[in-house]
Amino acid sequence: MSQFEINFDEIASALDNAAQDAAASATSQENSVPTYPSETRSSPVVVLVIGMAGAGKTALMHRLNLYTVEKGIKGYFINLDPAVKSTPFGANIDIRDTVNYKEVMSQYGLGPNGAILTSLNLFATKFDQVVQLLDKRADTLDYIFIDTPGQIEAFTWSAGGMIIQELLASSFPTTVIYVGDTVRCTSPTTFMSNMLYSCSVLYKSRLPMIIAFNKVDVVPSSVVEEWMCDFESYMSALDSSTEDYMKSFNRSLNLVMDEFYSHIRRVGVSAATGQGIDDLFRKIDETVIDFKTIYLPDLQARVLRQKSKDLIRQEMDLQRLHEDIVANQGDKVVFSVKK
Repeated sequence: MSQFEINFDEIASALDNAAQDAAASATSQENSVPTYPSETRSSPVVVLVIGMAGAGKTALMHRLNLYTVEKGIKGYFINLDPAVKSTPFGANIDIRDTVNYKEVMSQYGLGPNGAILTSLNLFATKFDQVVQLLDKRADTLDYIFIDTPGQIEAFTWSAGGMIIQELLASSFPTTVIYVGDTVRCTSPTTFMSNMLYSCSVLYKSRLPMIIAFNKVDVVPSSVVEEWMCDFESYMSALDSSTEDYMKSFNRSLNLVMDEFYSHIRRVGVSAATGQGIDDLFRKIDETVIDFKTIYLPDLQARVLRQKSKDLIRQEMDLQRLHEDIVANQGDKVVFSVKK
């Protein structure tokens, strides 16, 4: 049997030194602001393509792929939809190569939406490796386009989706394209539903956003864009609408959303014909300025707050341990270890 005695004086001295180091570190953290690659170097722009099912996200990704090839733009394409059968664009990274959607559904006894959510969360646990790969190729890329699941809530409101967004935004300038179906948005009620959802995506992600009204080759986006610019125009459309049960509710929402419209970039595009893609790329480039002046300072502030909380908790733990040791000063504690 061997015996080990604890020297309380040595531990107390070590704790005092640790507390002083923590205090010095806290002071240093308060006086410094964290920097990120997206702030200190020329980086490719990450574009998250988000939208309701059937809005044409994957078709728009295909059009963006064709456009980059035609114009000699260095693009990189990522598919995050585990349930899609095929991708018309050449995905450089595909979640389906890592996670088997049908196997997840079978193994965990999940439905389609639950399997998509779980697959995305599983992929997010390894997404730091994707970021490292992108970082190595950053100097050779102009844009990184990412297609998200058709079930918009699976990406926007899931833990995996938030992890992916924050990892990307901490490494590259990142923006969101919210794809709206122009044909459906000609209904005042459907239009308002899309605007509410895009608003929730904006404030959840805290990233610059562009609303891309897709399918303008079928229905021009001029009407819905006018509704965003002219309060009275939307009210007139509502008055002539047959959806009486939603009129009063939509009127109230229009008053609230008026401020939101004034700060959002919008463009009409056609994934089928390529109309409006030039304007879309110009607006993507404009959002980089917003990202660096609005998002990065917010991210830095959040990181500093979290570090401050961690240091305070560390000091409190050290203080409690120090008090416990002082209270037991002079006592001998013997540990017996059998060989």
